[in-house]
Amino acid sequence: MSRQFTVIIERDTETGWLVGEVVELPGCYTQAKDMSELETNIREAILVYLKTLESDEPMPEFVGAIRMEVAV
Repeated sequence: MSRQFTVIIERDTETGWLVGEVVELPGCYTQAKDMSELETNIREAILVYLKTLESDEPMPEFVGAIRMEVAV
């Protein structure tokens, strides 16, 4: 069985590393120096996270993302 997850990727301004967070799995995130390493790390983080879930525990559903401009 396979399942799709949404990963938000940001670049840490201090280290330059990529930080990936899985939207549907609260607290599931990792970091890496490049995109290839981040993909490997995030797959591992997802698998570990899923192993710790109770079988009947519901997961949040990703609805979407928006970018908005705000005058400051």
